[in-house]
Amino acid sequence: MTKAIRFERIGGPQVLQWVDVDVPAPGVGEIRVRHHAVGLNFIDVYFRTGLYPQPLPAGLGMEAAGEVVDVGPGVTDFALGERIAYAARPPGAYAQERVITASSVVKLPQSISYEQGAAMMLQGMTAQYLLRRTYRVKAGDTILVHAAAGGVGLIMCQWAKALGATVIGTVGSDEKAALAKANGCDHPIVYTREDFVQRVKEITAGRGVPVVYDSIGKDTYAGSLDCLAPFGLFVSFGNATGPLPPINAADLANHGSLYFTRPTLFTHIMKREDLLQISGELFDVVQRGWVRIGIHQRYALRDAADAHRDLEGRRTTGSSILLP
Repeated sequence: MTKAIRFERIGGPQVLQWVDVDVPAPGVGEIRVRHHAVGLNFIDVYFRTGLYPQPLPAGLGMEAAGEVVDVGPGVTDFALGERIAYAARPPGAYAQERVITASSVVKLPQSISYEQGAAMMLQGMTAQYLLRRTYRVKAGDTILVHAAAGGVGLIMCQWAKALGATVIGTVGSDEKAALAKANGCDHPIVYTREDFVQRVKEITAGRGVPVVYDSIGKDTYAGSLDCLAPFGLFVSFGNATGPLPPINAADLANHGSLYFTRPTLFTHIMKREDLLQISGELFDVVQRGWVRIGIHQRYALRDAADAHRDLEGRRTTGSSILLP
């Protein structure tokens, strides 16, 4: 018997329960993993509240790092005791142990700790596909990253800076502005007292930016369009303040023939070869020191409800992990 977080109905953090669960032996193509650390992400809130529906009762959590403790038939890439990390569906990482498909797991380099692994897989691979696939950031670009002091935001600021870009980022406080600046954000904008559209226009001498990365949702959508240069790309990859309004194609035309996309990590890592390429590039920039994984909050796994309260209350910065 092992422990895990489960919930039987959608709702607030109080629906999360710390319960005993039976973990079966791994089947064909599966491995059993003992988690050393589990990642905390806003997508977990979406599942808990029902924004992303799933059958109930259910588990929660998309990423973790740990060691292989059992191997199912047909698995040849992983051995007992091997260090692994993952960001994968279905949810279920909020657990001391779980069974997972071996093809969704990657080997964790020895130079990267379990805690770093759990804190970086979903957020770091998201940063990779945003910066290197959705819009390929290059030296000389000026980009706008919303929630620049969040887990994905801090990784993106560092990575984009290493690529030679100028980074503008929105944050909610002076403390978060200082944190973003220390992690490569050239121009942090405290949106609670500054008009981010006006500031972006000032910074870019009225030109606007070629790409906006937005995980905030409805509160920043209209302003983000105003920040884009003609033919710019609006990248929506989260809904922290709620879903976007219905997209009006005329708005994209009127703002200068803009492009809109709503990518997801799980489409990008659907193929095993893509998962290996994306995670491999992430491990490389971390090992080179271009990107530092800042774990700013640690919670006991059994206290996941408290972690969700802090996350939704915008009291967290950088990455957060849950410890089994």
